[in-house]
Amino acid sequence: MNRQSTQERTGGSSANMEDSSLFEPNSNCCDVAKAHRAAVLIDGAAYFAALDAALECAQRFITIIGWDFDASIQLRPQDGATAPALGDRLRSLVEENPDLEVRILIWSLAPLHTPSAAMPLLAGGNWAEHERIHLHLDTFHPIYASHHQKLVIIDNAVAFVGGMDLTVKRWDTPDHAPDEPLRRNENGSPYEPVHDVQMALAGPVVQRLCVVAQERWYNALTEQLPDQSVPDPWPAPLAADFQNVSVAVSRTLPRFGRHKGVSEAARLTDSLLQAAKKTIYIEAQYFTGRRMGRTLERLLAQPEGPEVIVVCTYVANGILERFIMGANRERLLRRLKASDQYNRLHVYYPVIDNDAQHRLLIHSKVMIIDDRFLRIGSANLNNRSVGLDTECDVTVISQTQHDSATIHRLRNKLLAEHLGVAQEELHHRELQDADLCTAIDGLRREGKSLRPVAVHSGPQRAFPGTFLLDPERPLPFLKALHRLLSSVRGLRRRENVSSDKPNVSRPRKRGARK
Repeated sequence: MNRQSTQERTGGSSANMEDSSLFEPNSNCCDVAKAHRAAVLIDGAAYFAALDAALECAQRFITIIGWDFDASIQLRPQDGATAPALGDRLRSLVEENPDLEVRILIWSLAPLHTPSAAMPLLAGGNWAEHERIHLHLDTFHPIYASHHQKLVIIDNAVAFVGGMDLTVKRWDTPDHAPDEPLRRNENGSPYEPVHDVQMALAGPVVQRLCVVAQERWYNALTEQLPDQSVPDPWPAPLAADFQNVSVAVSRTLPRFGRHKGVSEAARLTDSLLQAAKKTIYIEAQYFTGRRMGRTLERLLAQPEGPEVIVVCTYVANGILERFIMGANRERLLRRLKASDQYNRLHVYYPVIDNDAQHRLLIHSKVMIIDDRFLRIGSANLNNRSVGLDTECDVTVISQTQHDSATIHRLRNKLLAEHLGVAQEELHHRELQDADLCTAIDGLRREGKSLRPVAVHSGPQRAFPGTFLLDPERPLPFLKALHRLLSSVRGLRRRENVSSDKPNVSRPRKRGARK
């Protein structure tokens, strides 16, 4: 699709032509299309409740594409003992509706690397032992790469996309109370407060997201997903933040076998940062990407440019993440501070009370540029998301004053949550100070709030070994092994397909896994 046709599809006018033309299919997005409705779901409680309502509306298809999946979680833990586990919920839906099929595709190494319980995913459970529930593990990826997309599509008409998987340690409320009784693992043990963001979409843009899911499903299983859709199953309780808004879809796909790599998400980061005029607001689990860092260095060195506000996790989880992501964030911040001659960079981490141990895990991947663009997805601001891991992001493009006001409100909603203040207080303070960073610093207080990330002197270059542990591309010395595995995979497929039938594998029934 060329740029002109994209503008025609988005309904662009002379007033919004500049913002629409920022998105170039086959460069920083795969397509731009309309969303008849879009809703931003902040934190797991909101997302899980909206998803549960959407599942109830499903008539034909439920497609789940994820990094991880755990059938034991409850979408509505607030309902207490009456709340079913996710797997049981899916099983009851297909039993009640003879036309409904559930398809789940999860990264093949999820049982080894993710927080879910390994055995239920590997061995399945009673919930998956149904001919219309198809659970598979996706092996179609380079060594050391992960499938990191988080997609749920209902009836090919409503989609959820963002940073949240349907797994453990994702549910939380905006309060993030340290003693939240519902933020518990299956065994009753508590887990740390977590912040994340998802988006619900309906309209033509969902068809583009269906293609993303279909491509991944076919690459993994050589099976075609159904492409027919049903009338809009948007759940009635879910209020839309946007209506008839243009949305860009951006991906990361690693180069693998005969498949060319796609770095739309990384190019989108470059485009959005360079387009910023007043404010860049970022929520990031990791803040380490070399490519992103170089762009920000150039922006911060300019006499005139946007304020950059980053909200990130104080300390990364896991030894490897702390070793690489933590060290590289510190080094990147040193480089950025060295370029920040005009004091426009402000980096914070959220706390939920005065206890130093009660910090908030930022798992969201959000970027808001001025009041013009709102990006939500799975791509982290690290190196892996440039061209190694599989990612999917969506960006709302403001084309009306109402859209811009909504993006502004959502940004302040996120900031107010982290600061522990009312949105109205933040809005009033922003108008009073005429400067967002001054307003933020004026509202910081004891208890739940934001704290500045201290930047100390030290090395600025990326940590030695980053090219191995956080690479931007599949590692070159593994290409021969990739080719070998691909050849074996091809032989297995040919053995399972008769010469007189299309090259499509037989459907796997009763929860069979790959």
